[in-house]
Amino acid sequence: MENFNHILLFRTDIKSEEDRQALQPLLDENKCIEQWNVDLDDEDYVLRIVSYSLKHHQVIELVRNHGYMCYELT
Repeated sequence: MENFNHILLFRTDIKSEEDRQALQPLLDENKCIEQWNVDLDDEDYVLRIVSYSLKHHQVIELVRNHGYMCYELT
C-alpha cells in the first residue's frame, strides 16, 4: 500500500485566481514544495501541496503570514 504522507491538504480562503496568483511566487520558490494547486471550485478552496519534508504546521504558518486563512483538512 502506498504512503500518501507527502500530500498535504488544507482548507483556505484562497477564493480567486488573483489570490492564487498572489501566493504563486511564494509557493513556486519554496524548494520543499514539489507541486501545489488550489481548487477554486471547491467550497473549502482546498490547497494541495506535495512535499516530502514540510509539515502541516509549516505550510499553515507560511500561508497565514501572507494574509490567508489556512487549516489542515482531516
